[in-house]
Amino acid sequence: MNQILDQSDLTDRAARLVEAARRAGADSADAVCIRGISLSVDVRLGKVEETQRSEGDSFTLRAFVGKRSASVSANILTDPAALAERAVAMARVAPENPYAGLADPAQLAHNLADYDLLDPAVVSAAELTEAAREAEDAARAVKGVTNSGGASASWGLGGLVLATSTGFAGAYLGSRSSLSASAIAGEGTGMERDYDAESKAWRADLPPPASIGRKAGERAVRRLNPKQVPTGRATVIYDPRVSVTLVGHLSSAINGAAIARKTSFLRDRLGTRIFAEGIEIDDDPTRRRAPASRPFDGEGLAPAPLKVIEGGVLKTWFLDSASARELGLVSNARAMRGGGDPSPGSTNLTLRPGMRTPEELIAAAGNGIYVTELIGHGVNGLTGDYSRGAAGFAIRDGELAEAVSEITIAGNLLDMFQRLEPASDLTFRFALNAPTVAIEGMTVAGR
Repeated sequence: MNQILDQSDLTDRAARLVEAARRAGADSADAVCIRGISLSVDVRLGKVEETQRSEGDSFTLRAFVGKRSASVSANILTDPAALAERAVAMARVAPENPYAGLADPAQLAHNLADYDLLDPAVVSAAELTEAAREAEDAARAVKGVTNSGGASASWGLGGLVLATSTGFAGAYLGSRSSLSASAIAGEGTGMERDYDAESKAWRADLPPPASIGRKAGERAVRRLNPKQVPTGRATVIYDPRVSVTLVGHLSSAINGAAIARKTSFLRDRLGTRIFAEGIEIDDDPTRRRAPASRPFDGEGLAPAPLKVIEGGVLKTWFLDSASARELGLVSNARAMRGGGDPSPGSTNLTLRPGMRTPEELIAAAGNGIYVTELIGHGVNGLTGDYSRGAAGFAIRDGELAEAVSEITIAGNLLDMFQRLEPASDLTFRFALNAPTVAIEGMTVAGR
């Protein structure tokens, strides 16, 4: 365990990789090392179905020769010189990219902040098994639940080390604890399934396992005997479990790489109002114990909170160095890095709450649909056209009524964003966060 927590050896190896690339003829280079450990337990009907444990490192070296670059990866670093020579040889024959290169040294992070991402408690398989069983037992105890889809508990640590030939060297480590339960209600062809899940940096921040299981069971029972609805136009209200997908569609549409390629329906909308006047959306990589917080981005830049939507106006793109250069802008430290080259993306992206409660939005809807599940990926990033299968509950006379399924909701994201109203019930759970959301005038296809 101490080896996982101590990343000094990885930092040294990353620096050696960069130096080997320079000796092999690279004009510049950077190296990323990723270290992780994970443990998970799956339980069904009170019995452990599977226990998985993994642990490992990965190394990626990116070498630049002029405006040409190449990346090579390895799981075991036995010969840094050979890896570096391979990367430089590949870079020399790669096509030129006028926007390639490391981040501007003037932007590099120097004082790395601590966002409380690492829970020092080590979790055992026995503890995970107990939590999963407790969650499943609570789900099965709900009246109307007839079977279990199982429960899963997991814990893990993940760390990233980055070294560059421009003098940056940094590392951070974070923990993650997760718990989920799935329940089945009904019999035969009338069975319905639903779930609940939570994930936190610190295990102590998770809700009690029984509450997760109970919520999964209650949700499954509520979905019994679903109906279809007439085709027409209606207000659609998104439960927070699915309203986050709208934030995700925005994130994809303002990705700097998509803007540079002209493949986003928002490519000409910077500085214009695309939401109602009161809508606020921000991206904050500095939030304490949040899943996507980090002291530096994938190129070594210090990230800071961004106002993405302010007063309904689109204020920025998500930019790494390459996309920023292509667009004639400056990186805002949104480079993501896994086992390959950097690419821009969001961190902790949040739609801020509105003034009305979910109950008030439902009452104002009169007749409509309350969506708890979305099916398929029917979103055209180039045009913004939107069509998703859905299930949830009918809204009748301003109140939730019977379960509904086998429906499709459709519109265009530009129109939907303009009519979107957030409720007041925001909670921070994942890297994308949103409260309940209402959108008037959507097309609903049913019977």
